[in-house]
Amino acid sequence: MIDLKDLRDHPDRYRDGAAAKGASVDIDRVLELDAAKRRLQSEQEECRAEQKRLGKETGPQIGQLKGRLKSAEGMDRERIEAEMVELERRPIALKDRIHRLDGEIAAIEPELRDLLLAIPQPPAADVPRGKGSEDNVEIRQWHPDGFDPSKSFAEQRGFAPKTHLDLVHDLGLVDFERGVKMAGSRHYVLTGAGMRLHQAILRYAFDFMTVEQGFTAMSVPVIVKEECMEGTGFFPGGRDQAYHIEESKRGVGHDLYLTGTGEVGLMGLHENEILDADQLPLTYTTVSTCFRREAGSAGKDTAGLYRIHQFDKVEQVVICKADADEQKAWHGRMLGFVEAILQSLGLPYRLLQCCTGDLGQKNEDMIDVECWMPGRGADGPDGRPVGDWGETHSASRLADYQCRRLNLRYRDPETKKTVFAYSLNNTVAASPRILIPILEMHQQADGSVSIPEALRPYMGGMDAIRPA
Repeated sequence: MIDLKDLRDHPDRYRDGAAAKGASVDIDRVLELDAAKRRLQSEQEECRAEQKRLGKETGPQIGQLKGRLKSAEGMDRERIEAEMVELERRPIALKDRIHRLDGEIAAIEPELRDLLLAIPQPPAADVPRGKGSEDNVEIRQWHPDGFDPSKSFAEQRGFAPKTHLDLVHDLGLVDFERGVKMAGSRHYVLTGAGMRLHQAILRYAFDFMTVEQGFTAMSVPVIVKEECMEGTGFFPGGRDQAYHIEESKRGVGHDLYLTGTGEVGLMGLHENEILDADQLPLTYTTVSTCFRREAGSAGKDTAGLYRIHQFDKVEQVVICKADADEQKAWHGRMLGFVEAILQSLGLPYRLLQCCTGDLGQKNEDMIDVECWMPGRGADGPDGRPVGDWGETHSASRLADYQCRRLNLRYRDPETKKTVFAYSLNNTVAASPRILIPILEMHQQADGSVSIPEALRPYMGGMDAIRPA
């Protein structure tokens, strides 16, 4: 959740942040409920303090009254008995009031919690304002020598490009029909060299992060509890994109959810933990199967391998100290890892600074990486796509948003106080989507696809995929 103290002190920051992201949240209602809860808690504390004071004083007082009662008669006896009843009644009344206050606080908490979970992380000050993806700002492009995305593929390569759908069909790399037969729309079967190429890019990316960059390799669950999805900020807003396993209906335990990214498991590792400052930064990478319902996604540009329900992804996560400069430095480094991989694969790409309206709930900043895909985009005069950029990576800064929800802290060595850590994440390689630019950019006039040199060791030395 967001920092309630900061919300009280700077409510307009959260009002403006929500508006910039196009989110509808009732900050005034949050402040109203928070104030009511704090008043009740304050009264409860006063009752407990009074209860404690009476506990110290009442015992001796009642003892004295009992002593006097033995020799008292008439009106004196009645007065002493009434005084004893009053002394005994006051702690009971306080106990009842504390219990009633518990109930009033408990009645407030569900609504307050739901509202707090819905408040998005305010965008960082340096994120450009905008309504949606159309307002994102290009940072830079890279493309290999001899290729310029502003010119046609045919003009530069001497032949009209096939789409990845044509290539996987002609080369026998994917069987969509049998995938749909078994699991429905947006499913597929990678076959032969298609499966080998898929595994090659994952292994290459994983080795790059672990062997060359020193990230710690981790295996994490892809089926998690609701608390993990909520803690990482994917719930409640992204609930409609997650596959739900309703174990509770079977009477065998809690419900579970299939994760859409390895980030969920990597961040969930340290939920409710206090780390030592010298453990930071934690740099983790995993390769995991990911599941997304992709509700509402349709269209020519989402066909084939671009938007599917199940895929594999190498993910990188960094958990660092609560320092804005350190977090920004890591953001740049994590993007640099991706750029090095894409350049080694000879894939043209561009970096897009996402505007406020295109940020997710949990992100204070996000930079998308898009690869050039010749088979994407509008049709040209010849009826073939003219090519377009397609997202393959997203690098996010989350400040303390996830760590606060997960209660993931570290102990400051100077103040000895606990501090919520900062977190970042970025895709390293998501396949089979990344196969689209690999196949389309490295296709040859004879219908074959040249395998990038970086992947050949993972393909048993194979230099090309050729028609049978």
